[in-house]
Amino acid sequence: MAEATTPHEGEQHRHGKLAGRLNWLRAGILGANDGIISTAGLVVGVAGATTDRDWLLLTGLAGLVAGAFSMAGGEYTSVSAQRDTERAALARERWELEHLADEELAELTHIYVQKGLSRPLAEQVARELTAEDALAAHAEAELGIDADEQTNPWSAAFSSFVSFALGATLPLLAIVLPPTSVRVPVTMATVVVALALTGYAGAQLGGGRRSRAAARAVVVGLLTMAVTYAVGSALGVSVS
Repeated sequence: MAEATTPHEGEQHRHGKLAGRLNWLRAGILGANDGIISTAGLVVGVAGATTDRDWLLLTGLAGLVAGAFSMAGGEYTSVSAQRDTERAALARERWELEHLADEELAELTHIYVQKGLSRPLAEQVARELTAEDALAAHAEAELGIDADEQTNPWSAAFSSFVSFALGATLPLLAIVLPPTSVRVPVTMATVVVALALTGYAGAQLGGGRRSRAAARAVVVGLLTMAVTYAVGSALGVSVS
């Protein structure tokens, strides 16, 4: 017979799932933003030095692959370290609950008093939550960790890889598909639109000012392309 889920457990589970999806979506937007900016800067810089389509394509593909693997590797390392830290903290909390139950109950009570509950009510809440799921209650209140929802580093790496690659594809196609005379303007226009969308979406998820975030992303992208194009033009050589 399946064990019944309390309303509190169900609400926590839904909240954890929603927070996890939002975090993944936010990470995906940031990865795409990085892919757009870094690849745009790279191919526009090379376009300032040469008009050879093959060189532009090769440079863009190299930047896409290297950047995607770099993002994936960095995300895997970061999330693995975070998960190891969370597991160690949960193991320590589990030991304390087993060997220092009274002290842990007092600590949880104090946390809820600090949040504004009266001491009698805080004691009642602490006891009821401890009886329901001691580890989950203490992990959430003391550590800010969901004991049942831990990030998978492989999923994080895959998400970063895909989002970066998708973002990088936009400036790569924009620089190699149009005629030579309009490559750079088309790429800049494409990047401006893409960065405005990712900046807006990121602010929407984070609750920030959407117009400011979009403008900030666009300015960073334009500055990157302007600088790399100037450098490429100054150092440009004819590539056959």
